[in-house]
Order: sequence, then structure tokens, then C-alpha cells
Amino acid sequence: MNPLLQTGSFLEDHKMPYLDFAGRRFRIGRLENERVIIVMTGLSMLNAGIATQLLITLFKVKGILHYGIAGNANSQLQIGDVTIPQFWAHTGLWNWQRYGDGPEDEPALESNGDYTREIGYLRFSDYYNGTNCNNSSDNLLNNVWYQPEEIFPINGVPEQRQHAFWVPVNKHYFAIAERVQGLRLAGCVNGTCLPRPPRVVRVQRGISSNIFVDNKAYREFLNSKFNATAIDMETAAIALVCHQQNMPFIAFRSLSDLAGGGSALSNEAASFATLAAQNAVDVLLRFISLLSS
Repeated sequence: MNPLLQTGSFLEDHKMPYLDFAGRRFRIGRLENERVIIVMTGLSMLNAGIATQLLITLFKVKGILHYGIAGNANSQLQIGDVTIPQFWAHTGLWNWQRYGDGPEDEPALESNGDYTREIGYLRFSDYYNGTNCNNSSDNLLNNVWYQPEEIFPINGVPEQRQHAFWVPVNKHYFAIAERVQGLRLAGCVNGTCLPRPPRVVRVQRGISSNIFVDNKAYREFLNSKFNATAIDMETAAIALVCHQQNMPFIAFRSLSDLAGGGSALSNEAASFATLAAQNAVDVLLRFISLLSS
């Protein structure tokens, strides 16, 4: 939030510059000739979901624009690039299967419609340090099956659940985002420059969970299993709230680290987080200017 406020682009409302409510400050003003309300989500899916629902409940907003930094699971991109995923999913809702059961066995409560095997699973025995040649040994942790969220859309029947895993961003917003892709972004911080100038890229998928991923094996699994690029801890919660509330939404996530894909001695997040955050802000401002025009 601070890089945005420090740009000088945000002009606060003189009559009512902010509203403090439920532990959050909703800043009221203008950005690029658009009336806006800025609120910091805080860390994690819970905080992001609460902040989003409060924003929609307290104010008459026409859309949600979310921005921040993220880990990178896509080897074709680099730190400093700003990703604009078309779909978001929460990958932290699991059915943890008991030891001894396998993919052909029904997980607990699947027959009730509470859980499913449609999305797929992670098998821990595939990730022993000595696993090779596609051979794996037993592991007491067994398998975890990824689950969709239960949702209750405003246009649905109250208390009648639906399910969602991949949540799309707004089609109109995503189309506008294509015009941001040529934006020039900063590529150096404290005298250290990235291998190439960062770029803005529309990608297929981003994922979120209450996990800070700094693990090469899980990073590669998330990319190969879900074709994920951006990995964060908030955006899918915002997407799910907006989906249920029928609220247009899009997110801009700048890549600040390699989610464990770098060397053991590297600390990309500490080195490049400020640059990545500023790049996300620059993309946000450019998007708003295009939205206004």
C-alpha cells in the first residue's frame, strides 16, 4: 500500500479522507480521475476475504482491483515481471487421505458431496530425496486431495451450496489488461539489475493458500499440476468473495521471488520485494488510466 500512497497519484477526499471500521482504514479519494477506496488486506486468505467483503458491504463499488507481490512458479518469467492471471484458485483446501488408501479409494465424506477427487492429489511418497525413475515408496502422510470451495452466490438459493475451484477475473478487465503489457517497468534496485527489463504478462493461472511457498519441489508441482504462475496468500480469497457477490475483479501480482526455485544461498524476496511492489503499483495505475479512458 505504501508505494501507491507515496506516488502522489492518490488524492484524498477533502470532506471524508478515510473511514476506520472493524480494524481497517478505508482511504477515500481519486486515482487517475477515478473515484477509489483503498484498503490494505493484511496477510492471509482470512484477512483478504474479510477486507473484501467489508469493502463491498460498506461502499457502493463497481469493481475490485487487487495488487501486490507473489512467488513465481513459471520458469519462463523472472523476478520483477508483473503477472495478470485469468483464473485464480485456492489450493489450500485439502482432504487428507488416510494411510493405506489410494487413488481408487473414496476419501471420507465424498459420497455426501462434501469432497471430491476431480481436481487431483499430491502423493507425498513421490518426494523422497532418493525418489527416481518414477519409483516411490510408502509414506505415512499418504495423499492430499485438492478441493473446491463451497460458495453461496448472492443470486443463488440461500444455504444451498455450490462449488468453485478456478475463478475467472472479469472479462472486460482482462481485455483491458492486454493494453498494459507494453508498459516499461523498473529493473534495478540498489545497483543490482535484473537480467532483462521486467515486463507485464497476462497468464492463465494464479493460486493462493495460507502457505508461503519457498520449496522447489512444491513450486514445480504447482506449475506442472495447475499451470500456475503467481503464488500468493490472498488473491484467491478476494476472487471467491467477488465471484459470490457478482463483483468485477482483477489482480496484478508482481513476482518478487522464485518460490524456492533459486539457489540455497539466495534470498530474492528480501532483495527484490520493494522493486516488485513498485512495479505492481505502476501497472495498477496504468490499468486505471485505461479504465477511465
